Amino acid sequence: MNEKETRTPGYRIDETPDNNADTEFARADADVAKLATDLEDLRQTLLRRQADFENYKKRIEKERAEDSKRTTARLIEALIPVIDGFEQALAAHREAEYENYRRGFELIYKQLLENILKLGAERIDPAGRQFDPHLHQAMDRTETNAHEDGTVLQVFQPGYIFHGRVLRPAMVRVAVHPAAASKANTN
Repeated sequence: MNEKETRTPGYRIDETPDNNADTEFARADADVAKLATDLEDLRQTLLRRQADFENYKKRIEKERAEDSKRTTARLIEALIPVIDGFEQALAAHREAEYENYRRGFELIYKQLLENILKLGAERIDPAGRQFDPHLHQAMDRTETNAHEDGTVLQVFQPGYIFHGRVLRPAMVRVAVHPAAASKANTN
């Protein structure tokens, strides 16, 4: 056996311990660098996944809130004709013999209207205000100089808004100046 072989067990004859150690250190450095890169990639992936999950949670909460608003709006829309019926019934019977019934109807009407308002509905009662085609539906117009052009003179049915969305426009009579109406007809 060669003297070199006895001094450096496990090494080949042509290798020296210093060259082998440098090679091992270089491989170890490369492995560490690769592991560090992999770790950073995993961290970035984790951060992206966490951000995606947070966005998902926010989107789901927003969709739930919108679903809740749509459901509430449908409920309010279904109850509006009931309120109209109460208003008509209350207006129809003003005789003394109906007074007890009338008080009961007024109580039910008041509770129903209060509950709809608590749900977030707003009542549109534009009497005396300017006509707004986004909130009002003109059912009739009256030529008059006693009021400003476009003033709502009478409300046939109040309208309702829910979170900025018109559930039903107010049905109204609008004032129109006679001169403006005749000019519109001649043009």
